[in-house]
Amino acid sequence: MRVPLSWLREYVDLPAGESGRDVQAKLVATGLEVETVEQLGAGLKGPLVVGKVLTIEELEGFKKPIRFCTVDVGQANGTGEPQEIVCGARNFAVGDKVVVVLPGATLPGDFKIAARKTYGKVSHGMICSGDELGMGDDGSGGIIVLPPEYEPGTDAIELLQLVDEVLDIAVTANRGDCLSLRGIAREAAIAYGLPLRDPALLDVPPPNSYGYPVKVADPMGCDRFTARTVVGLDPEARSPIWLQRRLQKAGMRPISLAVDVTNYVMLELGQPLHAYDRTRVDGTIGVRRAEPGEKLTTLDGVERVLDAGDLVITDNRGPIGLAGVMGGANTEIADASPTASGVGGAPIDPETGVVNGTTEVVIEAAHFDAVSIARTARRHRLTSEASKRFERGVDPQAASAAAQRTVDLLVLLAGGTAEAGVTEVVSPSGPRTITVRADHPDRVAGVAYGRETVVRRLQQVGCDVYGQDELVVTVPSWRPDLTDPNDLAEEVIRLEGYENLPATLPKPPAGRGLTERQRLHRRVGRALAGAGYVEALNYPFIGEAVLDQLGIEDDDPRRRTVRLVNPLSDQEPLLRTTLIPGLLTALRRNDGRGSHDLALFETGLVFRPTGDEKPSVRLPVDRRPSDEEIAALDAALPEQPRRVAVVFAGAREQDGWWGKGRPATWADAVEAGRTVAREAGVELIVRQDQHAPFHPGRCAALLAVIDGEEVLVGNAGELHPRVTKALGLPERTGAMEIDLDRLERAGQGVVQAPRISTFPVATQDVALIVDASVPAADVAAALRSGAGDLLESLRLFDVFTGEQVGEGKKSLAYALRFRAPDRTLTADEASAARDTAVAAAVEKTGAVLRGA
Repeated sequence: MRVPLSWLREYVDLPAGESGRDVQAKLVATGLEVETVEQLGAGLKGPLVVGKVLTIEELEGFKKPIRFCTVDVGQANGTGEPQEIVCGARNFAVGDKVVVVLPGATLPGDFKIAARKTYGKVSHGMICSGDELGMGDDGSGGIIVLPPEYEPGTDAIELLQLVDEVLDIAVTANRGDCLSLRGIAREAAIAYGLPLRDPALLDVPPPNSYGYPVKVADPMGCDRFTARTVVGLDPEARSPIWLQRRLQKAGMRPISLAVDVTNYVMLELGQPLHAYDRTRVDGTIGVRRAEPGEKLTTLDGVERVLDAGDLVITDNRGPIGLAGVMGGANTEIADASPTASGVGGAPIDPETGVVNGTTEVVIEAAHFDAVSIARTARRHRLTSEASKRFERGVDPQAASAAAQRTVDLLVLLAGGTAEAGVTEVVSPSGPRTITVRADHPDRVAGVAYGRETVVRRLQQVGCDVYGQDELVVTVPSWRPDLTDPNDLAEEVIRLEGYENLPATLPKPPAGRGLTERQRLHRRVGRALAGAGYVEALNYPFIGEAVLDQLGIEDDDPRRRTVRLVNPLSDQEPLLRTTLIPGLLTALRRNDGRGSHDLALFETGLVFRPTGDEKPSVRLPVDRRPSDEEIAALDAALPEQPRRVAVVFAGAREQDGWWGKGRPATWADAVEAGRTVAREAGVELIVRQDQHAPFHPGRCAALLAVIDGEEVLVGNAGELHPRVTKALGLPERTGAMEIDLDRLERAGQGVVQAPRISTFPVATQDVALIVDASVPAADVAAALRSGAGDLLESLRLFDVFTGEQVGEGKKSLAYALRFRAPDRTLTADEASAARDTAVAAAVEKTGAVLRGA
C-alpha cells in the first residue's frame, strides 16, 4: 500500500515538521511494516511552469518527426517573450496548455536543463512528459496536456504536487483495513495520540424502494449490496489534477473520471467499488453463483470460462462482472477522450461530433465473502486491487459511505445529479463480541499493563469495552481479524510497544540436554562433513515425473505418496519418499554452474503413508489439546522415518603435487554408509543388490543386525546410466541412502571405547578360493566366527580372478590381526587361530585355501 504523506495529513494533523522517516518509525513501532519512504521530486528545481503552445513548425529531413514550437510561459522567463523549444512528441496541438521546464532548472535524476542547439534550432528548455518529472504513467504516452483553465507562467511544481513523500507499506494478510488511507490514518492517529478525521463519517440517506433494482441470490457470498445512480454526467469531464496525482502517487494510473473516482474512494476508504454504464445494463442487477460453462469477457479483454464456485454480477443477459475481482467489458464506462476505443467503440461520432461517452452510471458498493473471492482470483489467475482487499477483509459497514462519497465526487467533478433512489440489500448480522479477562494481555506478555491501559488501547482500535475484571469487547466492523482473546492481547501489546517487552531467557531444568537420538544425528552430520561431503537442505516436495526418471516401479513403496492440497508448485505436489531426488537436483544445479567434483549430503524426514491413516481432527485453540486429541492427530500422519543420503560425482581425490587423484566410484557410496553406521556403533553387512535407481551391477544392499536378524537399512552404489541421462547428471554419479531410525535400533547403545592391549600383534594372511557368486562378506563372517576372541581385526586386501584360480572362481586375500590382552602370542597360537578361521570358512562357504 503506497501512502502519500500529503494525503495522510488530511485525516491526521501530523506535526508540521514530521518527515516521512519520522512517520515510518512511528508506524513500524505499532507493528506495520513500512518498507521504504520514497522521496518524490528529490533534486527537482525550477523554473517549471505552465506554458501555452502558440505555434508548431514541422522540421523536415530527420529520421523521426521533430517539431519547433513557440510557447507562452508568461513572465517565468523574465522577458514575457515566447519560448522557443524543440520537441519530438506529437500528442499536443496549438493552444494546448503544457508543462515547460526552462534553462537553469534541474529535473529528477540530476538532469540539468540549458539552452542547446539541436536539429538546426536552439531549444530554450523542454516540454515535459510525466516520466521526465517522475510522475509515472498518466496514460497519455507523451507530453502532459493540462486543462485550459491554468494561466501561462503558473508554477507547475506546486500545481502537479511534484514534491511529496510516499510510504510503501507491506500489509500482512490479516490487516485488510490497512489497504486504505482510512486504516493507515487510524494507525498514525494512535501512534501520535492525535484525533482521526474518519472519511467514512458521512451523512448517508436511508435506503428506499425506488433505487436501482438489485437481487442477491447468494446472501452467504454477498451479505451487503449498495447501489446508487448518478445521471447527467458531462461525458467530456476529466479527472482534476489533484485526483490524478493522488492516484499516481498511490501506484494507480488515471483512466477516466468515473473510474478514477471509484479507485480514489477505494484507496481512501478501503471499499472496492464498480461503476456500470446504466445504458448498458439490462434490467435488474443480480448476485449469484455462476453456472458451469458460462462465459464472461472481463475488462482486460480476456474471455473467461466460469466455474460453479465463482460469484458473479448479472443482469437479464447473464454475467456482467466477476464479483469482487473485475467487471465485465459489456458494461464498461465509455471514455469521452477522442483516442478512446474498446467495447464501446469511439465515443465521439465522426460525422455528427456528438459525444457518446457515459452520462449515467450505477455505482456498486458491495461486501463479498473473503474466501470465495480469494478462490475465484486464484482460479482465474486474476489478481486485482479489489480482490486483494476483499480476500483480506473489507469493512461491511463502509459500503454505504463509499457509495455516498463516490456520488458526491461525481456530482462535484462531472456536473451530475444524484437520483434519490438508494438500494441496500443487507443480510442481518449482529456485532461480534469477545469475552476476555482484563489481565489476559498481562499474562500473555509477562508485563503488568493494568485494566485502564488495556481498555484504552482496545478503544483506540475501535472496540467498545464493558466490564471490570472480565471485559466484553465489541469488535469494530473494519477489524475482521479480531476473533479471540489472544488477538485482543496482541493489539494491546503492539500498541504498547514490542520493544518494551522484557527479554527473559527461559531457564531449562538442570540435567537435560540432547537425547541420544539427537546426538546420533549430529554425529552423523559431522562425520560426513569430515569425510568431505557438503550439507544441502532441500524442499521436501517431489513430482511424479522424477519418480519415473529414477526408474521406480509402480509397485515400489516409494510410489505411495502424500499429495498436498495446496502445493507451492503444481510440478511438485507430493511429499518426498526418498531424499535422493532433492540431492540430485542440487548436484545437477551445481554441476551446471561449473562445479564438477561434488559430494553432497542431507539428513531429513521422508513421508511413507501406510494407508491406515485416519482423518485429521481440528484441534481447539482456546485450551491445551488433550492427550487423546493429540494422539488422534498423530494417527492421521504418515510414517516419517529420518534418513541420511549422499550423492557425488567427479573426482573423489584431486590431482596435485602429491600424485594422481581418483574418480568417485560405487565403493565410495558404500564407505559413506559405513561412515554413518560407525557413528551408531553398527557394523554394516554389504551384499550385492538390484534396486532402482542404481546400476544393477554396482548396487549394494546395506544390512544391519536388529534383534538377531539381518534387516535392510539402505542402499548404495552408482546410478543407472538411464537415470543419469534422464536427469541430466554427470556419468558415474553415485548415491547412498540409509535409514537412521533402523540404524539406531541396531546400535548397542553407548559405544564403548576399545581396550588396547600393550602386547604385540601377530599378523596372519590367508588367501581363499571361492565361487564367484559367494559374497566376500560371507567369507569374512565365517573367518571371524572361527578365529575366536584373539582376532582383533580382519581386512580384505586383494581380490583376484584368472586362469590360476579357475573359471567361475575368485581369490580373496584377508589380513588377520591377532592379539592377546595378557601375553605375547606365540607363533603356534597365531597359526592355530588362523587355521580355525580357515576351517570355518571352508565349512560355511566351500572355500579352498589357495596353494593347498
